[in-house]
Amino acid sequence: MTPSGPAAGLEELTSDAERGTSLWKGAWRRLRRNPSAIIGAVIMLAFVLVAVFAPLLTGFRPGTGEFFREVTPAKVPGPSEQHWLGLDAGGSDMWTQLVYGARQSLIFGIASTVVGLAAGASLGVLAGGFGAVGGRVGSWIDNAIMRLVDILLSIPSLLLAVSIAAIITKDTFAIIIAIAAAQVPIFARLLRSSMLTQGRSDYVLAASALGFRKRRVVMSHILPNSVGPTIVQATLNLATAIIEVAALSYLGLGEDNPRVAEWGRMLVAAQERFDADPRLAIFPGICIVVTALGFTLFGEALREALDPRSRR
Repeated sequence: MTPSGPAAGLEELTSDAERGTSLWKGAWRRLRRNPSAIIGAVIMLAFVLVAVFAPLLTGFRPGTGEFFREVTPAKVPGPSEQHWLGLDAGGSDMWTQLVYGARQSLIFGIASTVVGLAAGASLGVLAGGFGAVGGRVGSWIDNAIMRLVDILLSIPSLLLAVSIAAIITKDTFAIIIAIAAAQVPIFARLLRSSMLTQGRSDYVLAASALGFRKRRVVMSHILPNSVGPTIVQATLNLATAIIEVAALSYLGLGEDNPRVAEWGRMLVAAQERFDADPRLAIFPGICIVVTALGFTLFGEALREALDPRSRR
């Protein structure tokens, strides 16, 4: 008779321990059984493929306005054999705008998350490393860094991104820095917390008792065992970054080049014709929501798979 309920979960954990299953291997097995993880992974894969192979998915170029003569003040041409999703208000192919908009969202999302992760992880390693080894100097450095992080956290992420984007000259680099700055305190606090937790583990006490240098204990033992939650958070932050890219473009702080397709800018252009042609706003809105949902579903499933308290 096959056990069910709590007994089945206990048996799974016991068998994992007997076989010596690693954390990541066990997480991968649980992800494959999680419908949310599968749905999120499919959405993420589709988004990446569309972004990478955008030139192969359409025969037109974004933002050219080559069909502007077909747009009238009263109506924008809808779906046809030549234009699957119709034209936009600027006379460009809507499908082309959407697939190239996916490329922009992917570039900005990944770049800003990588920059935010690098800066936030650096602060987290400094604060967590000095906090884990203890001492007056270590405690002072930890407190100083975390007070800076608290200041950044006190400002809403989108407001912080808008403020930075408005100060810096509007270009691709400014958008990446603006979104990354809002992610820095999240990564810093998370990595510091994980390192402080690992710093109280038995293996750290054993390494210290054997005479290992504190720097080696932090970099070779504490840090490698603390990065898991940070990697999971990076997946979740990609969803936030994609939304913030669209938000900055919607507020007029995005890329100035009209030939660069962006979902946020498409929403702005659709406002004047929303009553007559709501599809101009519906299509880019759906792309933003579905893409962010995919990263969120996969990130939450990955977090549950790596959390021992939620293992099934």
